[in-house]
Amino acid sequence: MALAAGLLAGGCAAPGYLIQAAEGQLDLMCRARPIQRAIDDPDTPERVRVLLKEVPAIKKFGIGFGLTPTSSYETYVALNRSRVVWVTSASEPLAFRGRRWRFPIVGSVPYLGWFNGDDARRFADGLASEGLDVEVRGAGAYSTLGWFKDPVLSTMLPNGPSALTGLVDVVLHESVHATVYVPGQSTFNESLAEYVSDGLTEEYLRSRGLIAELIAYRQGRVSSDRRRKRMHEAYKELEALYASALPRAEKLEKKAAIIDALRAELGITRPLNNATLMESRTYGSEVDAFDALFKKCATWDRFWAAIRSIGTGSFSGDQAPRFGDVLVKVRETSCGS
Repeated sequence: MALAAGLLAGGCAAPGYLIQAAEGQLDLMCRARPIQRAIDDPDTPERVRVLLKEVPAIKKFGIGFGLTPTSSYETYVALNRSRVVWVTSASEPLAFRGRRWRFPIVGSVPYLGWFNGDDARRFADGLASEGLDVEVRGAGAYSTLGWFKDPVLSTMLPNGPSALTGLVDVVLHESVHATVYVPGQSTFNESLAEYVSDGLTEEYLRSRGLIAELIAYRQGRVSSDRRRKRMHEAYKELEALYASALPRAEKLEKKAAIIDALRAELGITRPLNNATLMESRTYGSEVDAFDALFKKCATWDRFWAAIRSIGTGSFSGDQAPRFGDVLVKVRETSCGS
C-alpha cells in the first residue's frame, strides 16, 4: 500500500489527519535501528533474527529485476501492535463512487491511513453518518514512495511457516511503489505492485531452492485468485444493479441479497459493502493485460520502460477503475514488433 509522503506535506483532508500522519511517521523514524543491530541484539527473537537476515538478499534480488534501489528496509522497528496503520475508505451505497482525498505530489487517493485504530474508526463513523458505506482494514506495511527510509516493521513478519514468503512478497510489493507511481491512479499502482511482487516472489523462492515454500505460495495464490475473482464478479453484478431503473428500496434489497450470498460462499463473517468491494478491485486488476505486456516486452528492462511511459494523461480520468486499454496501447507502441 502506498501511504505516500505527500500526506505529510499538506493538502485537503480530515481535521487532525495530517498531524497524526506526521507524528506517526516521525515515531517510526525515531524508533528505527539498523537491521544488523537488531540481529545482534540477544533480546531479538530468533524467528525475527532469521527473517531480518533475509532482507538484504530480497532487496538485492529486486534490484536485479529492475526495482529502484532505495535506502528503505535497512532499519527495523518493533511495534507493540498487529498493524502499522488502519486504512479507511468509503463509497456511496448505490454506486461505486468512492470518497477521495487530494494531496500534493500523489494526487487523489481513495483511502486514508491512520496510525491509531481508534482514530480510524472514529473517522469512519463520521463517514458512515453521511450515509456512506465504510471500510476499515489494518495494514502491516506501507510505502512512502522512496521519500523516507521505510523500515522493516514487526508487522511485516508474520508468524507461521509462510513468514518468509510473506516478507519477500511485501518487501517487493512496496518496493514497486518506489519504482513506479502514477499520481491519482491507485488501482493501477496497486495492481502493478501485486503483479510484479507475485511473479518475483515465486522466482525468489525458486532461486533459493525453497520448493516447499514455493508450492505453498502457489496454492495460496490459487485460493486468493479464486476469492478475488468471485469478489470481482459480485462487483460487476452490483454495478449492473445500480445502473438499472429499479426503485431505491428494491436496489437495496437486491444488494443485500448479493452481498449475503457472497459472504456465505466465501465464508466471510465480517460485514461487506461497496467500500469493501471497491478495495478488492484496487488490487489484482488487469492481470491478463500485464501478462500480455510482459510477454511482448520479453525482458524486465523493456517491461519497466513500457510501464514508465504511462502517465496521468494515459488514463480516462482520475482513479480510473479499469485500465486494460492503457496496457493494450503501450503494448502496441512499446517493446518492438
